[in-house]
Amino acid sequence: MSTAESLRLEGSRSRLLTIGAVCRRLKSEFPDVSISKIRYLEGEGLVTPRRTQGGYRLFSEDDLERLQTILRLQRDEFLPLRVIREELAAGAAKARRKRATATLGEHDEDGVDVDDLCERAGVDPARARELEQYGLLEPPYTELDVEIAAVCERLARYGIAPRHLRAFRTAADREAGLLEALVLPSLRSRNPERRRAGLDDLRALTEAAQELSQLLLGRTVRRLAG
Repeated sequence: MSTAESLRLEGSRSRLLTIGAVCRRLKSEFPDVSISKIRYLEGEGLVTPRRTQGGYRLFSEDDLERLQTILRLQRDEFLPLRVIREELAAGAAKARRKRATATLGEHDEDGVDVDDLCERAGVDPARARELEQYGLLEPPYTELDVEIAAVCERLARYGIAPRHLRAFRTAADREAGLLEALVLPSLRSRNPERRRAGLDDLRALTEAAQELSQLLLGRTVRRLAG
């Protein structure tokens, strides 16, 4: 970030929030929220922060309230994102927003070494190696691996070992394989328009697959809850 941009960002903090500040504000009510979760919601077009010339996200208080609403609907009502989007659209005529421009495969984070991952995720090196052994972590580590390790550690408190979590990785690989078969020709195309169309299809397919998984899990959880 340039000096000039740093000064502009510093001057904006009274009105706008960085993604890290938003995450910290949300954690008081949603302890499990993460930066990658906020980025994902942005990528799904549910929140549209401003961008500096350097690509840094800046969120308004309205963006923060919108994220709180989205997370409450997910947590309390088990609503899929499609339904949440409809709920927000129905009650947000006053707000002007754009579809997010983030693309699949976008990486704006630096690498994370194993010591940093262990400290931030609250795992020991042996657990990190075990998670890697079962395909849950993939070196070289990124911010996403930190969050995966932290979630795995929370599940470990309930007696769920990494070997049990391999089922999640296997299910994800199977779903991704199905989507890959549908869009791979477009993604490999040298035609920019066809590739963009393939990325759009992949986003739509991913959302639909996640929605189906969430609906099926939500139905099962409701049964368990009586």
